[in-house]
Amino acid sequence: MGADSPQPVRILVVDDDPGDVLMIEEALADSDVDKVIDVVSDGEEAMEFLRAEGRHEQARRPDVILLDLNMPRMDGRQVLGAVKQDEDLRTIPIVVLTTSNADTDIVGSYTLQANAYVTKPIDLDDFNDVVRRIDEFFGRVVVLPKRL
Repeated sequence: MGADSPQPVRILVVDDDPGDVLMIEEALADSDVDKVIDVVSDGEEAMEFLRAEGRHEQARRPDVILLDLNMPRMDGRQVLGAVKQDEDLRTIPIVVLTTSNADTDIVGSYTLQANAYVTKPIDLDDFNDVVRRIDEFFGRVVVLPKRL
């Protein structure tokens, strides 16, 4: 993966807010980084997707995860902990993309080995800019681990 990769970057968006998901998808569509976007709406579905189980048995391993913290059933903190404790999944970079700027959430996310913590801006243009920068960083700058 990375700058010379012929394969599209696979991004898994884990967010229960349809409005935020739409804004993320639109911001990602604005960049010319070749990508495939998958979306799940809560932590339980995220783990199903990542383990290719149940309704997601055909799921492909993402190269990066954009993870909201506050979701029903299984929240982002639980997903982060589960992924980073899983031998097969722990190398997937996780960017926490959330509305919370609480120190406890920031420190807690990094303690659980988040690769980055980004607060969702309120302003639409700023939101688009932040998502595009994440996309550019992981699509062009970072060398991602090879998919298993």
